[in-house]
Amino acid sequence: MTAQPTTPDTRPSPATFVLIHGAWHGGWCWRFVSERLVARGHRVFAPTLTGQGERRHLLNAVTSLDVPVADIENLIEAEELDDVVLVGHSYGGLIASGVADRKPDALRALVFLDSLLVENGEAAMDVLPRAVAEERLAAVAASGQTLAMPVPDGLGGTGIPDDHPLAPWVRRRLTPHPLATYRTPLALRFPIGNGLPCTYVHCANPSYDTLAPVRERVRQKPGWHWETLDTGHDAMVLDPDLLVALLERLAACAPSRKRGDA
Repeated sequence: MTAQPTTPDTRPSPATFVLIHGAWHGGWCWRFVSERLVARGHRVFAPTLTGQGERRHLLNAVTSLDVPVADIENLIEAEELDDVVLVGHSYGGLIASGVADRKPDALRALVFLDSLLVENGEAAMDVLPRAVAEERLAAVAASGQTLAMPVPDGLGGTGIPDDHPLAPWVRRRLTPHPLATYRTPLALRFPIGNGLPCTYVHCANPSYDTLAPVRERVRQKPGWHWETLDTGHDAMVLDPDLLVALLERLAACAPSRKRGDA
């Protein structure tokens, strides 16, 4: 019997991803990315941070950035995760930075997806363009409450066009964002990334101008890797296939730090 030719398996080695969503979002925004990664053999966690999404009833509990950082720390501990590729989108970059500072031994690499970054002792409002910070605080004042930044009127910041088929799905799921996470400083004991492999991903089509000052900072960081995606800010919604391909490549390039690996 003639042996049949075999097709090489191009599927990468399984990795563990923890995906952190951004402001006004929840774990729901990673649905299409999570489904694809799981189908390709990876382990994926996409939690919703306290006070957001389906956990918006806990808004009062979010008194500082320590709360969402603890959300991810506790997830890693409860699930006994290691060798994690930690992905922080937008505001989620602050949370990823805090987790890397506290639990570096559990992580393989950090991916900052079009994310907000601050240095030790800075708050998010300190690094946003002044006009953007003032606009968000004015929206809080106009809303008649003091705990959360109201959901923006449009989807412009997400990069999702109004006529996109998923625009209504995203719009109806957005929830007010805990204001304390933007006004309290992030406490870091070590430089951002804490010595782990770090990649900043710029979603460039269209580029989110609010993050321009952050991107300039990142370009000055020695040793950081830079990637550009041809999609808008909410890449996980706009082009999940493109994002999955990038995440798999970045995971494969980062050396495993799994216990027992050489």
